Amino acid sequence: MSTTTMNQLQAMRVFLKVAENGSFGRAAASLNLSNAVVTRYVALLETHLDTRFVNRTTRSLSLTEAGLAYADGCRQLLNQLEAIESTVSQSANDPSGTLKLVAVASFSLFGLTPLLQRYRLHCPRVKLSVTLLHRPVDLIEEGFDVGIVVPGQVSGGTLIKRVLFRVRSVAVASPAYLAARGTPAAPAQLAAHSFLAPSANVRSAEWCFVDANGIEETANMEAAYTVNNAVMLRQAALANMGITILPENHVSTDLTSGALVQVLPDYRIKGADKEVSLVYPGRRHVSAKTRSFVEFTVDYFRNRAGTTLSSKIPNS
Repeated sequence: MSTTTMNQLQAMRVFLKVAENGSFGRAAASLNLSNAVVTRYVALLETHLDTRFVNRTTRSLSLTEAGLAYADGCRQLLNQLEAIESTVSQSANDPSGTLKLVAVASFSLFGLTPLLQRYRLHCPRVKLSVTLLHRPVDLIEEGFDVGIVVPGQVSGGTLIKRVLFRVRSVAVASPAYLAARGTPAAPAQLAAHSFLAPSANVRSAEWCFVDANGIEETANMEAAYTVNNAVMLRQAALANMGITILPENHVSTDLTSGALVQVLPDYRIKGADKEVSLVYPGRRHVSAKTRSFVEFTVDYFRNRAGTTLSSKIPNS
């Protein structure tokens, strides 16, 4: 807001105080201003509108017809402005409104709903608008308040990043598939199997396996089935279609139940572990809804993992 506009608002406040007190002196005292400053503000308004508002003698002060009308208008406008400022100030401290969240689809389909359900109980005045994406996203340009993403998925100015958790990836297949095709004992044997792969633009065909001694072995696995969705990769593995590689938390229930079996359990897969982070714009003023979601989400995953993360972010 320009200085001129701010001065006019202040002049309106001063004039209304003069009208309510019926005196320049009493208005000046209540506003902790000098008589000269109060007089100058009223003169500014009269000059701006080319209208006399005040009739003044050495003993009395009265408002002209225009002054009475203008004082009434000032009262209504300043009351509305106060109501607007009160609403905005409340929203800055009381989480409310719609939070626009973008999240990596593969993680979200397995683990996002419990978090969101608990957050809604914690902040019932916040509505959630969730978008699941595989593609890169510009957080600010596309109007999102916060993202739950993997590395390289998000851009958009200065962003604050909070790592939520890391999960290792494992090779899995169904017992029926392995009974029919054999269980590989080394990465080199994977080439003889049907490989269920994420889409080529997500991951190349080469996978590096590292044994307990740190020795690396690269396996080039030509995909028999490619899909850009982790849910469908899991379903394909459960349908005995082949071996796939998925984050362990995606298949933990299947491994426990025996619906899937880990392949090459003595190896880790280099560069396949997933890091899921919370990101939000690094603005000076963070809205209450964003701040509450960030703090709640960091606490949620910290408590689940038993790790120590700083969970507080400043109000400004």
